[in-house]
Amino acid sequence: MNASFRLDRIDLRILAELQLNGRISNVELAGRVHLSPSPCLARVKRLQSLGYISGYTAVINLAQLGEVLTVFTEVTLKNHRQVDFARFQTALSKEECCLECHLISGGHDYLLKFVTAGIADYQRIMESLIERDVGIDKYFSYVVIKSPLIRHNMPIERIFG
Repeated sequence: MNASFRLDRIDLRILAELQLNGRISNVELAGRVHLSPSPCLARVKRLQSLGYISGYTAVINLAQLGEVLTVFTEVTLKNHRQVDFARFQTALSKEECCLECHLISGGHDYLLKFVTAGIADYQRIMESLIERDVGIDKYFSYVVIKSPLIRHNMPIERIFG
């Protein structure tokens, strides 16, 4: 990101609209942010080139595909040197069922989010991480029973507007 480039309210609106619908046409996007299409497209391209937009994706309704298990996992490492954190993160990046990894403060080092085919699948992943000795001292698993609220869009205008 370019530190000298500052987003204005129109840039923030563009980002907010693209979060809601990444497939929106440039003409429709321009109308929603009160620009003509050409300047709107130029802004989108600038936002992409500066790294504010890192990609476009589809949000998949997993329930339509079948049963899945979501598990949040707190992990504490045995050692806390930079090399220990790097080794753990490298190993975790190879686990495609781990959707999120957060280095956190408090009683644990990491908070992870897994989506797996079931409890046995999750347990195989955790046993594999333990067997590979990636530095895990202990972990605690929290199985999600129900998710009454999941948001995929960040409140960009509220936070930065």
